[in-house]
Amino acid sequence: MALTHDSGLVEVVDRVWVSRHSWFDMNLTVIAGTAGLVVIDTLPSDRAARTAIADLRRKLNQPVVAIINTHEHFDHVLGNATFKEVWPEASLIAHEVAASRTVVAAEAVRRLYEADPDEPGRDEVLATEPLAADDTFASVRVLDLGDRALELVHPGRGHTAGDIVIHDPTAGVLVAGDLVEESQDRGGAPGFGTESHPFEWPLTLDVVLNMTRDDTLVVPGHGAIVDRAYVEEQRAHLGVIAETIRDLAGRGVSAAAALDAAQWPYRREFLGDAITRGYADLPNSAKRLPLL
Repeated sequence: MALTHDSGLVEVVDRVWVSRHSWFDMNLTVIAGTAGLVVIDTLPSDRAARTAIADLRRKLNQPVVAIINTHEHFDHVLGNATFKEVWPEASLIAHEVAASRTVVAAEAVRRLYEADPDEPGRDEVLATEPLAADDTFASVRVLDLGDRALELVHPGRGHTAGDIVIHDPTAGVLVAGDLVEESQDRGGAPGFGTESHPFEWPLTLDVVLNMTRDDTLVVPGHGAIVDRAYVEEQRAHLGVIAETIRDLAGRGVSAAAALDAAQWPYRREFLGDAITRGYADLPNSAKRLPLL
């Protein structure tokens, strides 16, 4: 389903809205039940959150009863305090690992922005104070919205150690956070970073796929809405990356040489952290001495 950047909330199925933002090609999702609204991911700054809140209030005449972070990265959480200021009674929910890392992760990003005066959005990020979720869970949680129930699931580690997905079986929608990415700003590459888990990520997506049907709409953290087939393809690519790392390390190819030693399903510029993390996670028994 095509969503235009910065056009505000668009209803994609019954009482599920997504707004797609040009900054990081980021998605914010709103789900409505008779008990109120749930907002999933709160954007990268106070200013961005206030713009989203104004749009939400114009279009939807219900209170926000819950705010959910799919993981701890700043582009998904820095609007938390702004939403809580407007709806102080709303629950602020995240996986326990994500909540414990929210402030630390935000402060690390703020230091990067401080060091680069030319970074777009720098002033907005530096002007926003992080707020961590205080309503946490470890594995599974059900959120009752009156006439519909949302399943909050930690399917395993992948993009981070604290990823969750939000499944609305009534509407046939799954909000995947950055466990699934489509953004063509990155050529559709998943967001491997220094906290990613490249060997576990394919297995985590197997759990996600088991929650979907052929007609399920999947909202990625970044990019266009996709379907189950797209997630299957991304899972296959993640599996190729994991097995390629294992193969290269087992043949004695060094981490420094790995990117140039194989064919990869995504552009090499987006896979550096996957290689670093993968080699670090392999037991010594799975590695040979680097080839001379």
